[in-house]
Amino acid sequence: MFFYILFPPLYTFTINFHHLLIFLFVLTPTVLLLFQWRSRRRIFPPGPRGLPFIGNLHQLGELPHRSLQHLSSIYGPLMFLQLGSIPTLIISSADIARELFKNFDRVFSGRPHLYGLTKLSYGCSNITSAPYGEFWKEVKKITVLELLSAKKVQSFRAVREEELALVMSFITTSSESGPIDLSEMLPCLVNNIVCRVTFSKKYSEVGGGKSRIDAILRDTQTLLGEFALADFFPRLEWIHKFDGLKAKLNKIFMELDKFYDEVIEEHVKRKKLKLKPEHEDLVDVLLRISSDPNQTITLTRDQIKGVLTDVFFAGTDASSTTVVWTMTELIKNPKEMDKAQEEVRQILGTKDMVREEDLSQLNYLKLVIKESMRLHPPAPLLVPRETIENCTFHGFYIPAKTRVLVNAAAISRDPKIWENPGEFKPDRFLDNPIDFKGNDFEFIPFGAGRRGCPGINFAILLIELILANLLHRFDWELPHGLNREDVDMEEAIGITMHKKISLRLVANVVNVV
Repeated sequence: MFFYILFPPLYTFTINFHHLLIFLFVLTPTVLLLFQWRSRRRIFPPGPRGLPFIGNLHQLGELPHRSLQHLSSIYGPLMFLQLGSIPTLIISSADIARELFKNFDRVFSGRPHLYGLTKLSYGCSNITSAPYGEFWKEVKKITVLELLSAKKVQSFRAVREEELALVMSFITTSSESGPIDLSEMLPCLVNNIVCRVTFSKKYSEVGGGKSRIDAILRDTQTLLGEFALADFFPRLEWIHKFDGLKAKLNKIFMELDKFYDEVIEEHVKRKKLKLKPEHEDLVDVLLRISSDPNQTITLTRDQIKGVLTDVFFAGTDASSTTVVWTMTELIKNPKEMDKAQEEVRQILGTKDMVREEDLSQLNYLKLVIKESMRLHPPAPLLVPRETIENCTFHGFYIPAKTRVLVNAAAISRDPKIWENPGEFKPDRFLDNPIDFKGNDFEFIPFGAGRRGCPGINFAILLIELILANLLHRFDWELPHGLNREDVDMEEAIGITMHKKISLRLVANVVNVV
């Protein structure tokens, strides 16, 4: 009786049993032949065998760029992983990256739907997360020509120098009180500069405790670094209603949205009252563009917020992280520290502060920054891409909607390219034309191709200016009782390569007069 409940009698089917057997007899070998033919056509790159359901997710580890680098040393620089339900391509060599960015840049120019980033970018309304298409092209044009052009960056020179002077004064007055936490001070400095450039006001003081915007920035960075099941199993996005991630994301988003609304309303009110601002900040630019009938696109309020998120978060994180890692490497390598300081002080003489026109003369400092970014790229895995159509890449079939991860950290430590890749040697760039602008694929901390970071010039200017002044005005040493070997070099978990343990150094004021 139980069998009949589960499987009704065969006579209820319109096809009798003998016809069914004949049908299966013909169909089965046909399906097998078709499968084998498609398998021969669709040869995927090598990679480790995954587990049922989760695929290779268990092999990512806490620091995915390091785990993927290890796996690539086994399976090759072009590797295929199944991360949950997402087919994923891992690129870990300069040659393959060159092929991607030069010949397949358009095909690999999509962006995957990522749970947290989609929400915080206002539905993918900025350069970082927008899908490749006309909207993305227009937003990139606005960002490059209006927000990050050389002229616009230069117009904020006074802001950079004023904020930097305040930090130099803070270090001078605090130097006798004990070690200075550079991991806390430097993000605050960069944040203040970016806020003034973007919103015409800053929201915190160095050494004055965490502000509202500092908290939003920190919470956002933490959330984007968390594991989101929906990023690997899109159909299971509903789970985040119950695991707390959706509530956490909504809370941060509402705080960020409220902040943006307040800032934008201040600018709109000022414009209505015809009050002339000290300078046209980035919010002013976006509001001007949004009301310009001659523009190809009309930016909505949410799209303006999406662009602001791009500039604000990317502009703050990468620059401060690079300065912290560079100071860490210099304190561990005193010969290189002495050489960098000697150059700055010899060129600056009795000047009290390094200014932007001085930076072109600081050649060794540029080598130091390159070497620091080679060892510690701000984004060790470039922002994920996605194929927008089927293609054959390096002889392998790559289906549309394949996620693509370029392991910039692995490439910049490839022993086939770099001698003693784990050592800090700025002189390796002395007679080496390799640069980080995206044309030399051995070294791509800012990405490359049409999806490369458009804010590279602004970021490098900040990094050089801050480091030059730190080295010019102060001698730095470790707190009492610590040796160079005690400096922790562990990386924190997250999408940006932060230093896990804060860098605390003693500053000794140098009389340059």
